Amino acid sequence: MPAGFRTSRRSWSPVGWEAGLRGPGDHLKICPQGYTCCSQEMEEKYSLQSKDDFKSVVSEQCNHLQAIFASRYKKFDEFFKELLENAEKSLNDMFVKTYGRLYMQNSELFKDLFGELKRYYVAGSVNLEEMLSDFWARLLERMFRLVNSQYHFTDEYLECVSKYTEQLKPFGDVPRKLKLQVTRAFVAARTFAQGLAVARDVVSKVSVVNPTAQCTHALLKMIYCSHCQGLVNVKPCYNYCSNIMRGCLANQGDLDFEWNNFIDAMLMVAERLEGPFNIESVMDPIDVKISDAIMNMQENSVQVSQKVFQGCGPPKPLPAGRISRSISEGAFSARFRPYHPEERPTTAAGTSLDRLVTDVKEKLKQAKKFWSSLPSNVCSDERMAAGNGNEDDCWNGKGKSRYLFAVTGNGLANQGNNPEVQVDTSKPDILILRQIMALRVMTSKMKNAYNGNDVDFFDISDESSGEGSGSGCEYQQCPSEFEYNVTDHSGKNANDKASSPGALVGAQPYLLAVFCILLLVMQREWR
Repeated sequence: MPAGFRTSRRSWSPVGWEAGLRGPGDHLKICPQGYTCCSQEMEEKYSLQSKDDFKSVVSEQCNHLQAIFASRYKKFDEFFKELLENAEKSLNDMFVKTYGRLYMQNSELFKDLFGELKRYYVAGSVNLEEMLSDFWARLLERMFRLVNSQYHFTDEYLECVSKYTEQLKPFGDVPRKLKLQVTRAFVAARTFAQGLAVARDVVSKVSVVNPTAQCTHALLKMIYCSHCQGLVNVKPCYNYCSNIMRGCLANQGDLDFEWNNFIDAMLMVAERLEGPFNIESVMDPIDVKISDAIMNMQENSVQVSQKVFQGCGPPKPLPAGRISRSISEGAFSARFRPYHPEERPTTAAGTSLDRLVTDVKEKLKQAKKFWSSLPSNVCSDERMAAGNGNEDDCWNGKGKSRYLFAVTGNGLANQGNNPEVQVDTSKPDILILRQIMALRVMTSKMKNAYNGNDVDFFDISDESSGEGSGSGCEYQQCPSEFEYNVTDHSGKNANDKASSPGALVGAQPYLLAVFCILLLVMQREWR
């Protein structure tokens, strides 16, 4: 038995070698049928092993990227949720110290505010602008009752009062500014976390490859047929490997365009998170901003009350005994004392948004062109091919010699002339198409978030752990938005993929039908 044979990646016993068979290879179906050391059984086992080797190397390449997005999503999600918890605790602690019983009697108003912010981050089913407007209207009702405690106000009267929130601006300019800041920051933060989850899920789904029969034949010929000629230590030529990988990974190559657009959109939102849409700079001082608004209302309470009385009518005074008791219970003269820097809560999740974004931006840049580079990266693995500089002493599919064919392009449309792998360029891979659609939808949402526009979201579930994307669905059970797979990967998925606009004309009716079906399915999911 040749010494090099023991280093090959097989756990089975090669019958042909043990029997010392060496002769014509007429019994072989894929490997060259000249002088050979392999039996038909060995060829079949080599075929299975080459398929496993291919799946393993591709999986390793993708798993590394998937792990990066999974860990960054988890860190961002943890940071955003802890940031909200810290902001709520900070406001509660300081308002208890400053306003005491008055705050505690009305604390559900502020609890509801943070509950709605959490619900938006978790499920997206909250209109932030309407929710914040409702908060200020309810706060005005409570404040108006406190500063006019000598009067009795019906629910109808207080409803009239709330209608003057925009007109009278009792809280100054704080509501307008805070609404703009909170909306932009939350939309950007949630969309960015969603983007990390989508990237994680896309890579995870695409990493599971099942080569076609034609691909498996090419892999066998490339990786193990050289062994049948006794060339155990001769590795496949790099360009030979490149052609086979571009054929076997043709569908994955078509992800590259939308993937790169998605990465660019993520980087755009990352810039917003570092600047004007920084959720940390909005939430950290939110207690101070709300207190400033309360103080503004308190200082202008006489003017505000007079205008309300003119618009809603004069209120009914309370009986004399109830007036004195109401005034003593509703005294509202405390002023807010913000934290000193050393008293501020520790940074959420032990880090800061700037550090998180800087790290993710670097990873995003590295992930660009991942799918078009995947064939080259696989062939750069020393287990799969010889180095680029070893062009003469490598296996070219027939013998130990230079590989003469040019390397074909990436993507399904370029595989019609692939000299090594027969690829059906007329049939798209449904799973890959759905990943392209998911990336396209997420890119659109990223662009909206970049411009400060709210985005309608449903949650994306983490199928492996039960955690939903966007927030982990910790606060409630959330439905999944992107269930990318129409069917599980089957053996024919490796070359069932839609071609680009320049592909064969015969594929167009099929592609049109597939995209129409996908759009209908996705519309139902988005609802």
